[in-house]
Amino acid sequence: MINVPNSLTLFRLLLVPVFIVLFYVQIEGAYMWAAAVFTFAAVTDWLDGFLARKLKQNTPFGAFLDPVADKVMVAAALIIIVEDYSSPLVTIPAMIMISREIIISALREWMAEIGQRSQVAVSWIGKWKTTIQMVALIALIWQHNLYMIWSGYVLLYIATGLTLYSAYDYLKAAWGDLTRSA
Repeated sequence: MINVPNSLTLFRLLLVPVFIVLFYVQIEGAYMWAAAVFTFAAVTDWLDGFLARKLKQNTPFGAFLDPVADKVMVAAALIIIVEDYSSPLVTIPAMIMISREIIISALREWMAEIGQRSQVAVSWIGKWKTTIQMVALIALIWQHNLYMIWSGYVLLYIATGLTLYSAYDYLKAAWGDLTRSA
């Protein structure tokens, strides 16, 4: 069923190519416009969840699509900044973040298959990681000045630390089920 929260999530997915095109188009302020679209998409991530709870419009489709849209958006941004900065300072955290998303997505799918999905539900640390990651990506996309870029680096490394911690947390929660089935 397509409701308001699901429509926002679909819209967020449609914003990904817009953000990418704006990043690469040769116009004045392109990075600022790309960052603005990325920011708008990040806000819709919060808004769709809020509205789904407030309007009681949680759906299985929304539960599936929301994390997919988030991961596509973040992965696209990480790949763009890796290419643009051409620096291990960006490449290493991006690789860690993308790897964590793949591992935890697979873990959640497997845990759902064995009826233990609640063991790896999104935690507060995951929400903080996402928020800091989004702010870091906005700064690194916009590149308004050196202060913004270095703030983006610092936040990217904080988000990477939270990425590793949350991965550890999820794996620890699932460890008993993982080792029992090995």
